[in-house]
Amino acid sequence: MRLAFWTAVAMIAFAGNSLLNRMAVGGGAIDAQSFAVLRLCAGAVCLGGLMLWRRTDWPGLSGRLTGVAGLLVYLFGFSAAYVSLSAGTGALILFGMVQITMFGGALLARDSIAPRRWAGAGLAFGGLVYLVAPSVVFGGLGPMFAMAFAGIGWGMYSLAGRRTGDPLAATGANFLLAVPIALGVWALHGADAWSAQGVALATLSGAVTSGLGYALWYRLVPQLGASRAAVAQLTVPIIAAAGGLALGEALSLRFVVSAALVLGGVAVASR
Repeated sequence: MRLAFWTAVAMIAFAGNSLLNRMAVGGGAIDAQSFAVLRLCAGAVCLGGLMLWRRTDWPGLSGRLTGVAGLLVYLFGFSAAYVSLSAGTGALILFGMVQITMFGGALLARDSIAPRRWAGAGLAFGGLVYLVAPSVVFGGLGPMFAMAFAGIGWGMYSLAGRRTGDPLAATGANFLLAVPIALGVWALHGADAWSAQGVALATLSGAVTSGLGYALWYRLVPQLGASRAAVAQLTVPIIAAAGGLALGEALSLRFVVSAALVLGGVAVASR
């Protein structure tokens, strides 16, 4: 029950990132690249401060390449896609690619995946397809590809956390090492006009739902295993859609049916 509770907290943090990103970038409060960089920097400051407070040892550069590369691909792809991509379509592409990437990683690592877990994953993924099917045709190819790459990046990042010894140190190192690269990309692109709301949303997303949420995720992934961690993340679009109700989005019968399929599939796969 403790593992299930903290996994739910991590999924809520991930859904929070989707909502904050849509509010800021989709609402025109800040450009996508600036949001991604500010989010990364805020997370690095938060995690770096916690590492200093705890006197955490620097974990070194060994094994950091996958985590840093996955984090950067995810952050920039995620923000770029939500400029015009609908929330439902983005959720399908992102977490569909996460599931494919993490199941592929589990197979390469020769993890044992029970037939029940395959069946549960298929049921949950089918629920997401049912939820977003009507809106898939409205997204351009550019945002779809950006979100697909973001899903691959997040899958890589999650897989990199399977064997971490200190979740806070590993997450903090990934963020800190990614900052100079992100700033270089940002300098080449340039920044559009910012607003106070956009900066505040990016900072909140970086420090809380990203920095702290990802450190928690790195603590959970070794206990969940790659395949179960992949399936658990399929709940995030449902949580994000539920959060969208507070923003005035209507609750449809399609959403209710999809939520039942996703949560039921996760329950089957996670037993």
